[in-house]
Amino acid sequence: MADTGGPARRRYDPRARTEEVTAAAERVIGARGIEGVTHRAVAEEAGVPLGATTYHFATKDDLIKAALQRSVDRFVAYLDEWVARRPQLTPEQLAVLLADALMGSFGPQRDQQVVEFELYLAALRRPALRPVADRYIEASVDALSRYVDPLTARAAAVAANGLTLRGLAGSEPPSRSEVEGILRLILTASSGAATPQDS
Repeated sequence: MADTGGPARRRYDPRARTEEVTAAAERVIGARGIEGVTHRAVAEEAGVPLGATTYHFATKDDLIKAALQRSVDRFVAYLDEWVARRPQLTPEQLAVLLADALMGSFGPQRDQQVVEFELYLAALRRPALRPVADRYIEASVDALSRYVDPLTARAAAVAANGLTLRGLAGSEPPSRSEVEGILRLILTASSGAATPQDS
C-alpha cells in the first residue's frame, strides 16, 4: 500500500511554468526596463531555478518576445470585452470613451502601459518582434472599425498610440480636452458631425 502521509508532489506543467516565467519577465521589465531582462533576473523574480528559464527560453530575446506576446494577448482580450459591452456608439460617443481610456493610461494604468510600450518599442531594434508588435495597432483598428470606416479607424488608432506614448514619455501628459479634441477631430471628420468649433 502506498504511503500517502507525505506532502503531495506538484505535477510539473510546462505550460504553467512558461506562463509563470513570462509573467516574471514582464515584472522585471516593469522594475528595470528591457535592458534589465536576464535569465537570472527573471528566474529570481519567478522563484524558479535558472535552468527553468533557459529551458523554455533560449535567449533574452525569446523572453522579451514571450512577454510582448502576453501583453498583446491581454490587450486584444481587453478590446474584445470593451467592444462587446458597447455594440453601438456614435463617433462623438467613441471620442469621449476613447479619451477616457487614454487618460487612464496616465493614471491608474500607467505602470502597465509603460511595460507595454517598452515591449512595443523593443521591436525598433529586434525585427523578430515586429509581427507581434503589429498586432497592437491592428487590434485597435479592428476594434474601432466596428464604429467608423477602416481609414478613420486606422487614423484614430495611430493617434491614440502617439498620444499615449507622448503622455508616458513627456514631462506632462496631454490634457483631457486635448486628447478628446484630437480624437473627435479624427473620428467625426468622415461622418460630417459637428466639431466643438461648429457649435
